[in-house]
Amino acid sequence: MEASSPAVSCCESPQAKKPKEPGKWSGLWSMWRSSILSLASLLLAILGEYHLPAHVAGISLWLPVYLLSYGLVGYPVLKKGWELIRQGEVFTEFFLMGIATIGAFAIGEYPEAVVVMLFYTIGEQLQHQAVSKAKGNIQALLDIRPDQARIVREGERLWVKPENVKIGEILEVQAGERVPLDGTLLHRAGSFNTSAISGESMPAIIQPGEEVLAGMVNLENLLTIQVSRTFQDSSLSKIIRTVQQAMSKKAKTEQFIRKFARIYTPIVTYLALALVVLPYFFVTDYQFRDWLYRALVFLVISCPCALVISIPLGYFGGIGAASRKGILFKGSNYLDLITKVNTVIFDKTGTLTRGVFSVSKMEEMAGADKDWELLAASLEAKSNHPIARALLEYVEGEPYPVSDLKEYAGKGLLGLVQGKQVLVGNQLLMESHNIKGLSQVNGAEETLIFCAVNDVLCGYFVLADQVKEDAAAAFDALKKMGIHELIILSGDKREVVEAVGEALSARQAIGGLLPEDKLVILEKLKQEPGKLIAFVGDGINDAPALAAADLGIAMGGMGSDLAIETADVVIQTDQPSRVALAIRIGKTTRRIVWQNIALAFGVKFLVLSLGAAGLAGMWEAVFADVGVALLAILNAIRINTIYN
Repeated sequence: MEASSPAVSCCESPQAKKPKEPGKWSGLWSMWRSSILSLASLLLAILGEYHLPAHVAGISLWLPVYLLSYGLVGYPVLKKGWELIRQGEVFTEFFLMGIATIGAFAIGEYPEAVVVMLFYTIGEQLQHQAVSKAKGNIQALLDIRPDQARIVREGERLWVKPENVKIGEILEVQAGERVPLDGTLLHRAGSFNTSAISGESMPAIIQPGEEVLAGMVNLENLLTIQVSRTFQDSSLSKIIRTVQQAMSKKAKTEQFIRKFARIYTPIVTYLALALVVLPYFFVTDYQFRDWLYRALVFLVISCPCALVISIPLGYFGGIGAASRKGILFKGSNYLDLITKVNTVIFDKTGTLTRGVFSVSKMEEMAGADKDWELLAASLEAKSNHPIARALLEYVEGEPYPVSDLKEYAGKGLLGLVQGKQVLVGNQLLMESHNIKGLSQVNGAEETLIFCAVNDVLCGYFVLADQVKEDAAAAFDALKKMGIHELIILSGDKREVVEAVGEALSARQAIGGLLPEDKLVILEKLKQEPGKLIAFVGDGINDAPALAAADLGIAMGGMGSDLAIETADVVIQTDQPSRVALAIRIGKTTRRIVWQNIALAFGVKFLVLSLGAAGLAGMWEAVFADVGVALLAILNAIRINTIYN
């Protein structure tokens, strides 16, 4: 065998030359260094005070060691608290921890002061790791674009950044490599792992001329792809932007907890102050030190970090779990909203059916133009609708040039071809142009596309579109969840839509609708009390309904860019059953979030009461703050194991 040519070796992936990243242990030491040193100093001070006790003017000589231990973990907290105070944010968790621990030092409770700040810092670091992991899981799942793309320019193979590749350029992707940009597959069929895009583990076979998306992995053979979208417009870039933006769209629960914390923190601060002052007027053997200690315990317990950290973490977990299943929520607010859906409206073509039409037969009318089939195909060549592709595959011959093209939304096309006025579309289009002879056609339960040339009906194509395999499973799953109001709206023939509705046991199935008709029905349903409607669609003509629905769900694999941009939730797999899965993930997330709220409030209320009565000390306070936060975090990340 001949040695590899220089052209091939120069195309070796430059990604192999990335600098070495810091080792795992050095990273862990950097993160935990201050806590470890603080703990060691604390143990030294406690042991020293036990074996070599020494005091001057009532102050332990081991105080400098306690202060060192405290400073290692407490300085960042105090610094952050002071910065926030200077910005006008006084009543924060940093303020509470600072006042409580400095007060503990003032009354001689050195070990407890250090322990509170040490445990608080450890808890914060664990929380930070959990949140970073939740965000990192989402980003790692999606940010899988290669740093380089191999392109062929003037016969040379070059590695360039994907941002610098232009539409129309040719990519080469070897077996095992990820596709860097969206494009059209050339020359030969390819097998691709699409799990990063769709969540689907089964490899997809893509034929020449079909679309390949950035992020897919080529499983075998060297393939060539012609770029169809720029780096910024690629499907994967849009997914990444969607998930990043989702982080900023807070659920109402998140918004409420953050607002609540701003009110709650000053209230507990003033209550702690009252706990020191008021007993002076009512307690006979009032001891300032004892009541100050109770107030300090009260402040430690009251920190709202368990709520403020664990609740967003629950939503991050829900968004990440959904992403791994090929479901993109554009905000945690939609995770909440989807749990309240009680009516689901489906588009038919491309949503419940494959949307891959094929012409099963063709019928010609008496007196038809001898060239009518090619005239019809020439007009359809200007459309990217699935029906248009089916006609082009069926009709042989090179399409003619078209002029004066006019599109009738939901009906069909009109244009001049070879000097003849050609009309191609459904029965509604023919009737609106007063085309005669439609009564002779018999095909009530089939999709028919008619062609008229110079106002004469020439013939029609009979098209077939299969219902998706899991459409019935989607309807069954939704009904088991208590959602029985399942409706199908479509621009297809009434009889065809009713047949699909009967097969899927839909509550209603209405056909022959224009985009504005869908909108009218949707708006009418929204006026019914208690209705919360999700609309599921994939086409440009579904965009108005997706925007008007309480929750818009787009099929992202075959769906139009406009539908995907308009929707609140995008299903990358094009599987209707993922609608039910999205609702389940939303309900699980909401349940976990409310469990955390109940846990945090329940434990804090109990220990606050005990602390005010003098029955709980700093150790119980630490558990009520850091311990509850950690339990809530463990509960929040549980969603990742449920939907792993």
